[in-house]
Parts: sequence; structure tokens; C-alpha cells
Amino acid sequence: MNDGGGEAIRLLLADDHPVVRAGLRAVLDTEPDFRVAGEAATAEEAVALAAAGGFDVVLMDLQFGAGMHGSEATATITAGAGGPRVLILTTYDSDADILAAVEAGASGYLLKDAPPQELAAAVRTAAAGRSALAPSVAHRLMDRMRTPAEALTRRELEVLQLVGEGLSNLRISKRLFLSQATVKSHLVHIYAKLGVDSRTSAVAAATARRLIRR
Repeated sequence: MNDGGGEAIRLLLADDHPVVRAGLRAVLDTEPDFRVAGEAATAEEAVALAAAGGFDVVLMDLQFGAGMHGSEATATITAGAGGPRVLILTTYDSDADILAAVEAGASGYLLKDAPPQELAAAVRTAAAGRSALAPSVAHRLMDRMRTPAEALTRRELEVLQLVGEGLSNLRISKRLFLSQATVKSHLVHIYAKLGVDSRTSAVAAATARRLIRR
């Protein structure tokens, strides 16, 4: 890990879009204390490269097409001692995405429209072992802490996200390894917290409040 002693912070860029990776490299290469040491086009590739060593911070996207999700990759990378820090860099700022990433062990969460100086500062903060959150993300987490009784849990957000994707209770139960009765129970709690009485209304309310993404 880089400890501010003069060695460059070694970065791994994990994003499935070559243009995005090229843009990130161009921005990060202007910082004298950064070195882009690798790129990954899939979450699986990011996990493999991180495990091989040689990186201090992984800049991780969340969505990689049909493959492993960025949060899954983050959890794998951060599970072992001595691995690189993971800084999420994404376009998504829903509660479901933020909570999944934070619980997976991400050191930071930044949006792709962040100014270059904010990105550079977040990389240095993550490399130093501290948390780096975009202001809007920090605000959403604070809102959840202020009203915990009204906030949807991580599991409730997962269920609602799948409802929004059109999955039936049966398919949701199989996807999340839950019983159908448990899925129905989660939906009852979701309806109560959102003040709605149907799946359609729940998805609409949650999307409007950016609890889930569409």
C-alpha cells in the first residue's frame, strides 16, 4: 500500500467500456503520484488481477453486462488481508447500489461526473485507508441514519429492485435464495414504509426517491 512515502499509488481500472477506461487513464496519468498499472474489462478479470497483487486502489464500475456485478467483485477483493482498496466509480447513486457497495467493503463511492480533482482526492483518500464518498452519496447515507425506521433494509432494496425488473415472487425467491413467504413478508414491509399498496406503486415511489434504479 502507498503510505505517502513517495512511491506512486498503483491503480487498476475496472470498467467494461474501453472509452471510459481511456478517459480515466488520461485524467489519472496527469497526477504525478499515480500510476495506472492495469485495466480490466470484466469484474472477474478485476478480481484475478487484484489477487495477483501490484495494486493499491481498484477503481471499480458496478455494472459489467451479464457477468459478475461490481459489488460482488468488491466483496471478493476486500475479503482477504492486504488486498487493494476499492473505490466505486459509477453512474448509479441509488440506495440499493450504495448500500451493496459499502457492505461489500468499498473504501469509497464516487460518481462518474465527479471533477478530476475530486477523483484524484478520492483515490488518495482510499489509498490511505480512509473513506471517500461523493457529497451526494454521503448525504443519502446520512438521511438513512436520521430516519432508520423508514429506511428500506438492504434485503428490502434487493427485493424491490428485482420487482422493478419485472421478476415474480417465485423468481425473486430463487434469485435471492429465499422462500416465497419471506419475499411476501419483505413486500409487506416495503409497502408500509413507502405508504403504497401495490408492486407498481412501490416501484414508482422507490424510483422517484432513487432508492432503486430503473
